[in-house]
Amino acid sequence: DIEALDKAAQAHHAIPQDLLRTDAVLTHEVFNKYHSETEMLRYIHRLEAKDLALNYAMISLGSCTMKLNATAEMIPVTWPEFGKLHPFAPLAQAKGYQLLLADLENWLVKVTGYDAVCMQPNSGAQGEYAGLLAIKKYHESRGEGHRDICLIPASAHGTNPASAQMAGLKVIVTACDKSGNVDLDDLRAKAAEAGDQLSCLMVTYPSTHGVYEETIKEVCDIVHQHGGQVYLDGANMNAQVGLTAPGFIGADVSHLNLHKTFAIPHGGGGPGMGPIGVKKHLAPFVAGHAVVKTDKESRDNGAVSAAPFGSASILPISWMYIAMLGDEGLKRSTQVAILNANYLAKKLGDSFPVLYSGRNGRVAHECILDIRPLKEASGISEMDVAKRLMDYGFHAPTMSFPVAGTLMVEPTESESKRELDRFVEAMTSIRAEIAKVQEGQWSLADNPLVHAPHTQDDVMDAEWSRGYSRAEAVFPSDAVRAAKLWPSVNRIDDVYGDRNLFCACIPTEDYAK
Repeated sequence: DIEALDKAAQAHHAIPQDLLRTDAVLTHEVFNKYHSETEMLRYIHRLEAKDLALNYAMISLGSCTMKLNATAEMIPVTWPEFGKLHPFAPLAQAKGYQLLLADLENWLVKVTGYDAVCMQPNSGAQGEYAGLLAIKKYHESRGEGHRDICLIPASAHGTNPASAQMAGLKVIVTACDKSGNVDLDDLRAKAAEAGDQLSCLMVTYPSTHGVYEETIKEVCDIVHQHGGQVYLDGANMNAQVGLTAPGFIGADVSHLNLHKTFAIPHGGGGPGMGPIGVKKHLAPFVAGHAVVKTDKESRDNGAVSAAPFGSASILPISWMYIAMLGDEGLKRSTQVAILNANYLAKKLGDSFPVLYSGRNGRVAHECILDIRPLKEASGISEMDVAKRLMDYGFHAPTMSFPVAGTLMVEPTESESKRELDRFVEAMTSIRAEIAKVQEGQWSLADNPLVHAPHTQDDVMDAEWSRGYSRAEAVFPSDAVRAAKLWPSVNRIDDVYGDRNLFCACIPTEDYAK
């Protein structure tokens, strides 16, 4: 009877008794302090007020493509028909979702120039892994399972070599020339040296240096001549959509960051979606699933994600983005992203040299500002510039990637000229501050850059004795006076944090016991 079954269930413990937690949970004050909706609302708002997000200013991170996440795109995610559907619900009960998936797959095939798309990977890195596994299985199907060398240009994203290692491939780095492009002579030599062991090349286009590789087709041809496959990293796809495509260029497989190029928010670590597009010869080797069969892959292919279609509940965002923009809108987005990046490169180039550019002096979707000459001349570092931007109400660009001592800026197509000009004003003002250090008006040890960012506690300090005024510290421009976002803490010692890790994990010695 029900009572007996309930009693038996209560008596059963899946976790051994000696592993059950006995101490109190949720003991932090935050979990016990807010007992009404109004109090919780105010607490969340206070947290929000400390965060510099898109609702306050542009996020200038390079290689991250933080697009505007339009409300119209986001609303469907809140609908229970999408958000509450179980990943393993019978397909007969999820026909609407299958239509959405089919639309997305078809649209992404058209955008990429590939023949098929696998929607399973739910991050860019997972897409890389899935694409490399498809290449590996393809070689094995042809009796060439010995191909295990992956060539990766020095300009590649850091996830590329990590993914190749996880896929069991040996990584060989190929050189870049002084303009930041793949060195064709070095690529030819290393492809020839790899010979029949060459599995693939992982290349990013446009490159992580923010320029279009004019020889990208030749790069693909060199790899194909030696029996290898080309994995084109889709992280910078927002500079391709509507203008060119990986399949047209000559690549065999790419991942697509739907959480970047196709508007899904990816702040805070997720969720993401990294589906892969493949040429038809790789289509049978994409990830499969033990529970849900899609009939698009070989039956013995394993999964790369727990759910058959990854983080499927967020796919309505990309569906809405593509459906509302259409062909011309997507192309226009790419064009404006490139225009915005070149506008910043032109406006800032006199103050901060742009490290890499193409044959016509243009960049792609992002530009790298070289701080090294200024550091040599003044002692002010890229870290100082990044921290000082906080006083101007801006999130710092990507720092020291892919080149140490630089800042990589990507404005995306979402930002208006007005916001770009506000960023230019801030960077130009910072350059003038650096000049004051160079000229000796401020000492290297005592200036607004090395002490940035400045908090309210700083300017309220009765013992203020710095060589610059409180106003210069916290109100360096009229735009900041009009709307000030106060940093909550002063600069932390990044290097100390990197070298002195605190780990809550069980010590390795305990496993040995």
